[in-house]
Amino acid sequence: MPSISNKGRQMPESPIRKLVPYAEAAVKKGRKIYQLNIGQPDIKTPQTALDAVKNNDIEVLSYSHSAGFESYRNKLAAYYRKNEIPVNSEDIIVTTGGSEALLFAMGSITDPGDEVIIPEPFYANYNGFATASGVKVLPVEGAIDNNFALPPISEFEKLITSNTKAILFSNPGNPTGYLYTKEEIEKLADLAIKYDLFIVADEVYREFAYDGVKHHSIMSVPRLAEHAIMVDSVSKRYSMCGARIGCLVSKNKEVMATAMKFAQARLSPPTFAQIASEAALDTPDEYFNEVNEEYTSRRDLLIEGLEKIEGVKVASPKGAFYCIAELPVENADVFAQWLLDTFEVDNETVMVAPAAGFYSTPNTGLNQVRIAYVLKKENLERAIKILEIALKEYNK
Repeated sequence: MPSISNKGRQMPESPIRKLVPYAEAAVKKGRKIYQLNIGQPDIKTPQTALDAVKNNDIEVLSYSHSAGFESYRNKLAAYYRKNEIPVNSEDIIVTTGGSEALLFAMGSITDPGDEVIIPEPFYANYNGFATASGVKVLPVEGAIDNNFALPPISEFEKLITSNTKAILFSNPGNPTGYLYTKEEIEKLADLAIKYDLFIVADEVYREFAYDGVKHHSIMSVPRLAEHAIMVDSVSKRYSMCGARIGCLVSKNKEVMATAMKFAQARLSPPTFAQIASEAALDTPDEYFNEVNEEYTSRRDLLIEGLEKIEGVKVASPKGAFYCIAELPVENADVFAQWLLDTFEVDNETVMVAPAAGFYSTPNTGLNQVRIAYVLKKENLERAIKILEIALKEYNK
């Protein structure tokens, strides 16, 4: 019998999606599940984006340019400049989601056997993208006690070798919700220049910054012009996860020319989704003000509720819509599965994402979960109560 690849065997499962079969079985039993496991916003997609597709009179659904519509890239560049990110349309390649942008970045700057340093916990698919590219992840562990702030730069320096090509991080962080300060961004910039490294920043949650704290993009640091690569997406910003439109942004001409070859190999990003994404850029600022206000109140409700549960420790996020919680259990994987296949309160249960899959260091984060506060407040309140009851019952 033919064998599959070693790469395929090493490809990690998604910690977010691997519990889906248990959830589907629970639903078949008639149970209601409060899904705290996945970052699928329940905020309505801007009507302007939906109408742009609905009212379109396209007769031939043709390819777009491999870099995406020029009109869309021009509007994107204007959006970035408005956010103090000085880029032009030629610095942008439209991709099929932020995921493809990350794969293009990996393909453009690394060879098999190269290394990428990532502060952990980190977006679980970074492990998958690295595996697909034959790249080794060098993790720098963050701490829940300081809300997963940037680890000391000395910890990064210890890991740098001749094979190290880049530092990768998300800002605001997924799964931590941590928002990097200007000082932290400057420290990373100094490190990248000192060791001639790329910095790849996943900034898909840029708009979700709370408590009056400002988001600082690596693209706004002038001395990083040749080092900075930004990954972005419409998925969370406009509640358009299903559009699968993102982009890769860099002022490094060689990086963009190389990434363009990967873009040409996959032909073009989807046409209707680009139409919707371009229209979404006309969304008024009030939309984001209301969304941020809603997420801030959800965050406050969640953190306050979790802190009241005996034995739970939680990091307080300043951005995105996730937090990491440490639970009084030995293995969050086992607990999360138990929640779905055994436990219920009045025929209801909750689904969480075990956090071990957000680490690269073995046996780390075993008692942690990522919680996404993407539910309406009344549902979030109910989910917290169910989780409290579940922990008591589980630990009897």
